[in-house]
Amino acid sequence: MGDRKTSILFAGGGTGGHLFPAIAIAEEIRRMRPLTAIHFAGTKDKIEARVVPQLGYVFEPIWISGLRRKLTLENLLFPIKLMASIVQSYNLMNRIRPSAVVGTGGYVSGPVVYAASLMRIPTILQEQNSYPGITTRMLSQRATEVHLTFESSARFLKRKDNIRVTGNPVRSSVGTISRADAVRSFGLDASKKAVLVFGGSLGATSLNTALLNGYERIVETGTQILWQTGAKDFASIREKANHPSVKVMQFIENMDHAYAACDLAVCRAGATTLAELTLAGVPSILVPYPFAAADHQTENAKVMTEHGASLLLADKDVNSRLVDEVMALLKDASRRNAMARSTKALGKPDAAAKIAQAILAIADAHHG
Repeated sequence: MGDRKTSILFAGGGTGGHLFPAIAIAEEIRRMRPLTAIHFAGTKDKIEARVVPQLGYVFEPIWISGLRRKLTLENLLFPIKLMASIVQSYNLMNRIRPSAVVGTGGYVSGPVVYAASLMRIPTILQEQNSYPGITTRMLSQRATEVHLTFESSARFLKRKDNIRVTGNPVRSSVGTISRADAVRSFGLDASKKAVLVFGGSLGATSLNTALLNGYERIVETGTQILWQTGAKDFASIREKANHPSVKVMQFIENMDHAYAACDLAVCRAGATTLAELTLAGVPSILVPYPFAAADHQTENAKVMTEHGASLLLADKDVNSRLVDEVMALLKDASRRNAMARSTKALGKPDAAAKIAQAILAIADAHHG
């Protein structure tokens, strides 16, 4: 089949955890078939609106948002937004006529994948977490294929014959950057150890607060801190942690370089983050987000800790224990090296390629 007939629509975003797996798969499709038309559906005020165009893909905005935990005006608007987003999805697919639609989670993927299934366009769902998100649970029975990261996730889905366990796709550049290039890109000192701290694309206030209370102890050992705060805490932390050994950033675009530059990571336990850590071989202290659905981040983290790849720290303990645990690991190079080897052994570097191949096969079959 010629490249020009192939058009793939990705739907997923809201957070980097849903967006970056889609980008990883898109990169592989573009590598396999450079002329494939690739579009991303997303929301205008989230991470995908900024990152997708920067990478050279077509961004298609959809008017949708998630439900809040409390009664708000946005919740009252949700039914209207949902219907509007389904209509927008219909119009989008009539315009670009995708060969397949790929949903990687987040509220934007729901209406797009649902509309595609009604239009008999092949749909592929990619689930990052151990406990499948609501889009995967609701639409898995309608999907052509469902690609899981964890085999144990299958028990939450009613239909089994369309399930594939392929791992979590990660951008191909992760794990390939040299430390020298990575350190230089952030203006760090190559002779010093570095700790990477980040709470996902949106930041994590509990991590930021805990580190702010004790970062001086870390830098006094001659260690640098590369600190992604998220938008909410950025201005405050940049002002309070004003130190030459602390690099404070609102968002790190080039996470492949960030992993390569660090000796230890402190972060949440989202599935995409863990997949990136395993490819980069970075030892980590994991602080699962305590309000994740079915506490799936703790389940994700347990896989790492059971293999000796990470240290698990409960969010409620982060303020009292984080800095001490960081200091202990920085002093113990042999333990860090053992954790790094265990982390690397858990990696699935071919996940994105396997899913890309499956998508192209489904798209080809759709065209006959």
